[in-house]
Amino acid sequence: NLVILDRIDNPVAIAELKAINPKVTVTFYPYDVTVPIAETTKLLKTIFAQLKTVDILINGAGILDDHQIERTIAVNYTGLVNTTTAILDFWDKRKGGPGGIICNIGSVTGFNAIYQVPVYSGTKAAVVNFTSSLAKLAPITGVTAYTVNPGITRTTLVHKF
Repeated sequence: NLVILDRIDNPVAIAELKAINPKVTVTFYPYDVTVPIAETTKLLKTIFAQLKTVDILINGAGILDDHQIERTIAVNYTGLVNTTTAILDFWDKRKGGPGGIICNIGSVTGFNAIYQVPVYSGTKAAVVNFTSSLAKLAPITGVTAYTVNPGITRTTLVHKF
């Protein structure tokens, strides 16, 4: 099973993913990482009820627009923290959960800031530190956490950079 949570429904992309391996069920749910944590928890309850188990969460939402300070922080950091916190309620072994894996998408700017985008760089440094803290709790929670920290990549994220 592959569950995609995104603001934008892209049926063409979903069809392409389904075509790669027809044995995989691909499901889409509309989701905005900036919603309150209670809404995220409600959506996750729906997903867990349908699938019974979720093994991996990839937190990949992100924007690069230092002109929108609050939105950049809300998407790149707060949304990631809220989504992670919400799924921990389902996974945490201290609460009877099965454990899981969290992959947070950071950036090399989390280690080496780009001076032209200090807000973006700051959010990615926060992601790296938040995830590092979670990773140290893995023996207690059963949840493995790590970041993937790519360099600049040709995506819609950098079109206006």
